[in-house]
Parts: sequence; C-alpha cells; structure tokens
Amino acid sequence: MKHVTVLGAGGWGTALAIHLGRLDKSVRLWARDPALVARLCEERSNETYLPGVLLPPSVEPTASLEEAVGGTECVVWAVPSHGTRALVRRVAPLLAPRVTIVSGTKGFELGTLNRMSEVIGQELGASQPVAVLSGPSFAAELARAAPTAVLVASRHADVAATVQEDFRAPYFRLYASDDVTGVEVGGAMKNVIAIAAGVVEGLGLGPNALAALITRGLAEISRLAYAMGAQRETLAGLSGLGDLILTCTGGLSRNRQVGVELGRGHSLSEILADMQTVAEGVRTTEAALELGRRHHVDLPISSQMGAVLAGRTQARAAVEELMLRRQRFESDGG
Repeated sequence: MKHVTVLGAGGWGTALAIHLGRLDKSVRLWARDPALVARLCEERSNETYLPGVLLPPSVEPTASLEEAVGGTECVVWAVPSHGTRALVRRVAPLLAPRVTIVSGTKGFELGTLNRMSEVIGQELGASQPVAVLSGPSFAAELARAAPTAVLVASRHADVAATVQEDFRAPYFRLYASDDVTGVEVGGAMKNVIAIAAGVVEGLGLGPNALAALITRGLAEISRLAYAMGAQRETLAGLSGLGDLILTCTGGLSRNRQVGVELGRGHSLSEILADMQTVAEGVRTTEAALELGRRHHVDLPISSQMGAVLAGRTQARAAVEELMLRRQRFESDGG
C-alpha cells in the first residue's frame, strides 16, 4: 500500500497518519471540520488533539471526502463509533472495489448493538476487505514512536497479513488474529471497566481495589465476548488484558479520567463539558448492558457504572454494592 486514507483527525487518527507517513506512504488525513484542516495545513501539527508532534511531509490534511478517498488503497477508520455508519454511507459510493478497510474505532453502535466491523460490512458489502486494529496503544505514545504492540484481526488471513506488513515499524509490532468478535468486544468493553478503575482512584481506594477491579473486569469482558462467539484466549491477549491494563492504569486514558472525576463527586455533564475528546466508554456502557441482557450474561461492574453514569447512584455506593454481592467460586459467572 502506497496510498492510505485516514478518516478522523482526532488524536488516534492523527497518530496513525503520522505513523503511516513515517513509513513513506502518501497519507490523506480527513477531518470534517474545515477550520481544523486549515490549522493542520498551516501548523503541520494537531495542537487540538495531539499537540507537540509534527505531521510528516507526506501527510496531506483535507476536508474533502472525495479527495481523501479517491485513488486510495486503504482506508483507516478513526472516527467515533456513533458517527461511523453515517460516514460509511457517505464514503461507500466513492470507494474503489477491494480497497482495504482498517477499523481503529472501538465501541458498539447504539440501537443495533453492532460492532464496528459489522456496521462497515453492512454498508459496504461482504466483498470489501475489513480488518480491525486494536490493543494497548495511546495515540501520544504511537505518535512519538514509543514501542507499541497491537493486534490486527480479520476473517481473511491475507488481509491481516497485508496490514501487518504495511503498518509495521521498528517501534510498532502487529500480531494477527481471526477472532474479530473477541478483538472488538475486548476493545469496546475495556473502556467501561476503565471508568470503574478511575472511580477507584477518585475515591482513593488503593491498589488492592484496583487490582481486584481489573481482574474481575477481565472476567466480565470474557464472559460477554464468549457468549457473543469469541475465543476465550483472545481476551487474555493484547486486545483484552493488554488494552484493559493500559486503559485502567494509564494517565492518558480519557475513560479512566471520567471515572476519576466521578469518584471525586462531579456529575457526568460537568465532566463531559470539560473534555475535548470522546470517552467511548460512556456510550459503550449502555450498549454493553443491553448486550448482557440479550446474551443472558451478568455484568455487575458495567451495571454499577451504568447507574453511576445515569446519576442513579453515587460512586462510593456502587463500589459498596459490588463488594457486598453474594460471594461465590471464582470460576462461577458473575
């Protein structure tokens, strides 16, 4: 792949564009906001979402979808989950056949509860090659070429292998998987658990509580993913445990920061009003709970976070409720 398009000029999209530009690819970075594009062109950096890192000369910002997608060999999806379907519909008539789609978006579509690769497949058709990129990877770390390992999942081994080869760098290692469901469920659900991890920190409950939360959070994610058809071992890998650890403990995690502020007593509306970027876990919590009901899977941590996010309960009361649940064998569900 010599010509790549990145849709979405938030932190993650910008980081991926910078990374691909370093690999001597011709990269078009699309943003829906013409004012942001103008700043990107003038300053050659994204001071709004990823400050302090210059765009390589081969990265061309644009606000035109036609210009962004025309002649491309690969489209990297880096827009929020709630905007994915509408944008896919706009892009569909502009795409050449067999252009590879790499989804870097984590979350579920509200209403349909579809994973992002399902949304893309429904709108583009089964013949469009689709891969999912997920794993422990903060945008700022990738942008500064810090060593990073992720997972690329596709139902077609040749598609995964192509992305592996074309995206690799001395600091960026990609493992392959055919478990698209497990990779996407892990990538989406870890944001919900990260909010809970932030609550633990905001309440000052200490590392014992955080370790327990992450461990039981992984069990919760694994139960849901398996019920949805995933392979259990996927959730013990980079897109499950790896991503969960990073998002629950890393200072750059937006979802964790939401939880920290909830633990400190701030309302969700106050927290979101002060954030420039999207915390996917806020929307994912609602979808996760509906998926749990659909697949008859108990999601106690997600349930308590749903109540806190909705303002039905206070953060400390949610933690107490989790601690006072009926004790059971660790291998039991719930």
